[in-house]
Amino acid sequence: MTRTSVEGVERGGGMVRVLGAATALMMAVTVLLALVVSPAEINQGDSVRLLYLHVPTAWLALYLSFGVTSLASALYLWPRTRSRLWDMVAGASAEIGVLFLGLTLAVGSIWGRPTWGVWWTWDPRLTTTAVLMVAYLGYLAVRTVPGDPEVTARRAAVVALAAFVDVPLIHQSVEWWRSQHQPASILDDSRLLDPQITGLMGLTLLVSVVAFTLLYAWLMCHRVRVANLERTAGGEDLARAMVERHAEAETAGRL
Repeated sequence: MTRTSVEGVERGGGMVRVLGAATALMMAVTVLLALVVSPAEINQGDSVRLLYLHVPTAWLALYLSFGVTSLASALYLWPRTRSRLWDMVAGASAEIGVLFLGLTLAVGSIWGRPTWGVWWTWDPRLTTTAVLMVAYLGYLAVRTVPGDPEVTARRAAVVALAAFVDVPLIHQSVEWWRSQHQPASILDDSRLLDPQITGLMGLTLLVSVVAFTLLYAWLMCHRVRVANLERTAGGEDLARAMVERHAEAETAGRL
């Protein structure tokens, strides 16, 4: 490795550490605001504090993670921008998205128990979100199918783009169908500039979304690094195995 490469890696590592510190700080501020500073809601009481976990995890999974996966998949499918980097970014972002989508569903169920009286109901938003979970689990499964790496990456990219079609359905589900789930408080197209949550509650929600966005960026940096190391190690192992088989063939030929 050249000196320039080493300096680049060290600089990148330093930026990731700064990002990690910023993430930890914002998470601490979020916990303080959510549990201490922000007031209870007049109807839901203290259970509204789950909002500061439920909303940012949904944002991270549905819009951020799966949005990046879809964009990276499209860039991989486009011949002019095709690169293994985009395939790694798509896979890493999808893994993070599936993790936080599971957390979104879990927190939503905990919230739904005191609010709706049940842990789960086949509400349009919950149902479409569960379908999305299955779709991206399928995407991750496609990525593990043995075969030519380029063929597998193309197939996975197509599945990712098809799965993302469900995200707009989830977003509009409370508007298009009768739903127990409350309408969007901020990302409502009809009142985008007039959010229904303000004051300390609005500030806490904003800080929590920023904190989880930083968390996503930090996790992505590490996951892409690991994916690159796995790919490099796999390539080195393959090259070593080919050299060994070639040596064995030469030895057998002499005999």
